[in-house]
Amino acid sequence: MKLNGKVKAGIAAIVLAGCAFGGYQYYTAQQAAKQAAAVETTKVIRMDIKSTVSATGTISPVDSVEVSSKITARLKTVNVKENDEVQAGQTVATLDTKDEEAKRDQAQYKVENTKAEYDRISYLYSIGADTQKQLEDAKMNYDTAVSALAQAQSDADEATIVAPMSGTVVGEPKTVGTMAVATSDNPTVIMRIADLSTKQIKAKIDETDIGSVKVGQEATFTVDAFNDRTFTARVTKISQTDTANTWDTTNSSSSSSSSASVIYYYVTLDVDDPDGVLLPAMTARIDINTADKPGALVVPISTLKTDANGSYVIVKNADGSQENRYVTTGIYSDEYVEILDGLEEGEDIVSTYTAKKKSSSSSSNNRQGPPPM
Repeated sequence: MKLNGKVKAGIAAIVLAGCAFGGYQYYTAQQAAKQAAAVETTKVIRMDIKSTVSATGTISPVDSVEVSSKITARLKTVNVKENDEVQAGQTVATLDTKDEEAKRDQAQYKVENTKAEYDRISYLYSIGADTQKQLEDAKMNYDTAVSALAQAQSDADEATIVAPMSGTVVGEPKTVGTMAVATSDNPTVIMRIADLSTKQIKAKIDETDIGSVKVGQEATFTVDAFNDRTFTARVTKISQTDTANTWDTTNSSSSSSSSASVIYYYVTLDVDDPDGVLLPAMTARIDINTADKPGALVVPISTLKTDANGSYVIVKNADGSQENRYVTTGIYSDEYVEILDGLEEGEDIVSTYTAKKKSSSSSSNNRQGPPPM
């Protein structure tokens, strides 16, 4: 049978279409194979994992005191200098108390006069020459003079300033001739003494991390002065209020000023410094060890993804196919996360991501992007 031209053309078109479809399928399969081969994976492994909370704090002595005067007077002598070791009760300075001594002498004279007056009126009262009121007034004047003398004597005795504790003189003391002002709100600090054998760090911890911090936890820290050394410390106290006391609604200025700020809590750590190389006011960068898990099942944090249903990883099966596997996580380290449920040791986890190409017929609502993190 003889085929006409239209039939031949139709057959040719069908053959060409079949070849094109076959070629496209082959090309697609090849590209898929290449893409599958290019996917990087990592194994689910077991390892020791440690969770830490990082913070920054300042080194300070555990015990320190500011030495000031109980009376206002000029410094007559200063017996110590910076870095000197002192013992409790040691004389560290003296004051010029000429004015106080003069006041004491005047008070002593007044005591003698009021005593004589009281004795005279007592005699007159005993013979009926003076009244009860005169006797009581004389007694009150005498008692007042005695009290004033005791105060004047106490002020004169304050000429000697002693160390209230044993330790090291920290910083330069005030110089001779300085007026030491004695006020309740802002007295003159003559010198500072600190026990440098025991030191601590006061650090601020974010409210998102404070729940993981417990008294007794070990910590490591570094300071800029010794970049090649790591020091140890332990948590000894956790403040029960935030640094700004924002919970106190009676302080409206405090609560309003910090309403939009991050909440921090003070955590105190005792420092191990057997060599005595750490100095007050050094900045410490701390890592508090909040949890340890030996032999934990882990994957890199970078492979963990999240969506509305929870956390998951992309598992590559033995046949090359991939699936999203939802997991239950435990503690986190800097690079790894503990897997409590959902994975087995040795499984392959996809550690790279390649976005799907958008087809020409797809709508804008079906665009593919990276999985939510």
